[in-house]
Amino acid sequence: MSHPIPDPADQTADDPPALEAIGLGLKYRKQWALRDCDFRLPAGRICGLVGPNGAGKSTLLSLAAHLITPDAGTIKVFGGPPGTPAARRRTAFLGQDKPLYPRLTVAETLRTGHELNPGWDQDAAERIVRHGNLSMSARVGRLSGGQRTRVALALALGKRPDLLLLDEPLSDVDPVSRQELTGLVMAEAVENGTTVLISSHVLAELDGVCDYVLVLGDGRVRLAGDVDELLASHRRIVGAHEGDGPAPELDGHHVVEVRRTGRQVTAMIRPTADLDTDWDVAEPTLEELLLSYLRAPDAPALLTPDARPAAGVGAAR
Repeated sequence: MSHPIPDPADQTADDPPALEAIGLGLKYRKQWALRDCDFRLPAGRICGLVGPNGAGKSTLLSLAAHLITPDAGTIKVFGGPPGTPAARRRTAFLGQDKPLYPRLTVAETLRTGHELNPGWDQDAAERIVRHGNLSMSARVGRLSGGQRTRVALALALGKRPDLLLLDEPLSDVDPVSRQELTGLVMAEAVENGTTVLISSHVLAELDGVCDYVLVLGDGRVRLAGDVDELLASHRRIVGAHEGDGPAPELDGHHVVEVRRTGRQVTAMIRPTADLDTDWDVAEPTLEELLLSYLRAPDAPALLTPDARPAAGVGAAR
């Protein structure tokens, strides 16, 4: 599913990023959930947040929403601390639990959103609800999980945030509704120039939806930046190789991952020169690229230039 995405050229060098982290860390008891995280997310981008369970995705989103505070480093929202009244007005967060008042009706829930948010867009909130054929008089406690998700999304988007933080928001939604709601959220975001950071385990859904990615592993940033730049800098190569030793076709290149099936070798690489080989060479899909980095936790981290914090502390190259 493809959606128009904001043109990064519309951003200027003086515009603060929607999110920026430098040396960001948070510890639960004696275990670091995030550590030495450095990245920036330019405003107006739709960013997929990817990583295995326990990688720190929910922790990062909670830090950005100021639900928790870091033990190390800093995180900024549009250039300032996330806990300020200005940042709170500009940010909307939707977690997996989607807390709603079960005794309220859908209409009363949206009315609460209107009363709590100065920039509330009632038309947008009602449009999202009615698109799912929900009755405004229905009580939230009697809705299905997918219907409650729609109401929660209506609250988040009705706030008209500049930054929308979504933590696996569609995990309880069937595939058809999931696709429809993803399209609805992205269309609303693009229309209003909203920056979106969405955590998802369904990698195929991110392709054609996100123009930016942030991959976490073991609490650190593994891959970050503009999708087109990342794809253009990698190649998926496939060929036959005898023996257990390294294939000479990979010599001199940055190898992310190598997989063998019998004589066939499939590798994800960052070429350092033109590839002069009889092997099949192709630019990877976003799903292929993300899977390679997830399967190869020891591969060097990579951030594109616009994903590196201004201070450059710890940013991988």
